[in-house]
Order: sequence, then structure tokens, then C-alpha cells
Amino acid sequence: MLVEEIMSESIVTINSNDCIEEALELLNKHKIRHIPVVSENEQVVGILSDRDIRDAAPSILEETQNRQILQHEVSSIMTTPVITVHPLDFIEDIATIFYEHEIACVPVTKNNQLVGIVTEKDLLYRLIQLTGIHEQSSQIEVKVPNKVGVLPNVTKIISDRNTNISSVFIYPYQDSYHEKIIVLRIQTMNPMPLIDELKQHGYEVIWPNIPGLSK
Repeated sequence: MLVEEIMSESIVTINSNDCIEEALELLNKHKIRHIPVVSENEQVVGILSDRDIRDAAPSILEETQNRQILQHEVSSIMTTPVITVHPLDFIEDIATIFYEHEIACVPVTKNNQLVGIVTEKDLLYRLIQLTGIHEQSSQIEVKVPNKVGVLPNVTKIISDRNTNISSVFIYPYQDSYHEKIIVLRIQTMNPMPLIDELKQHGYEVIWPNIPGLSK
């Protein structure tokens, strides 16, 4: 899935010479947490978060607050340079950026122009959709050897029972190269007959792990 499929094109921006108080008003008005700082030709020169403003703003616990701080230019507290992504990047790239750089928002640029923005919330929402959890379904986790042909064999068992698959994820079993976990979300509320059949074919179903289920 590409960035352009999940990015928001409705972007609230601010200029670097605007004051911090204006940025604070925009955050509150639009109920957002990040504002890209752009130049006159819509090039990203910085980014401002609610945390940046909170750290710069005077404390409400102080009797004598220095309100003049809020009149400083945004450029004095914005983060620069800014990590950006392209509309044709994959959403996995964004997840990696969020994790490695401990950030929760990236502007999307094309030809050095701001065209969108992706937040941590956007990414999480789309990942939820990819799992198929929003549909009526059941989850099955099967431990399998890491070799060619296993996934088609498992999905054929499901297909032969005329059961639709909403999503499939695969990840290593306890960091092992030799075994994998296949996570299947199937469109049935009673997965027990299918679980029993998978076990009859020699597959180890590790979820759901129900006492008394035939092995």
C-alpha cells in the first residue's frame, strides 16, 4: 500500500515567521498535533508539534507568566530539517521511520512541494483495516515450517471448506528462521471445524488454544 492512499491532503500549515501563539490557536482550532512549517512556495522548512509549543509556552502554574514568549517566531522552536516521504513510498517505510526516529508525523512532498501529511493515527487506522478485524471474523494462528508451498497448502484447506479469508500475516516464530506463524482472519464465527481439519493435516494451531480440542 502506498503513502498516497492514506495521506491527508487537507493540510494546516504555518509560516516560519508567524508567532507561536498563532500556531497554538491552529492546533486547538483544528484539533491536530502537528503543523508543517512552509515557505512562500510551499516547501517544507520545518515542523511544529504540540509538544514543542507546550515546552515553549509559559506554565499556567506560574503567577507571573511571560506571555511574550508566545510572540516569538515559530522558527525559534520548530524542528528542522524535516524527515519527509514521497506519495509513492510504501506505508511500511513510514512505520520504520516512526519507529526509528520516534516521531508520529511525516509531511509528504512531491517535487519539493508539500502535498500531504501522514500521522501515526492514519497509519494505525489503515493497519487495522488490513488485518480485517473490523469485519465479523475469527483469527487462527498456525505454526508451520519455513519452506516453499506451506501457505498455499494451508489456504487450500480453508478454501475447500468454502471459507473466505479476510487477511493473512506471516511472522517468524520466536525469531526462528526455520519456523513461521501464519495468522489468518477467516470469515466465520465458528472456526472449530476448520481448526480440527488443520490439525488432521498435521498443522499445529497455536491460537485459539482451547482445552479439549482434538489434537
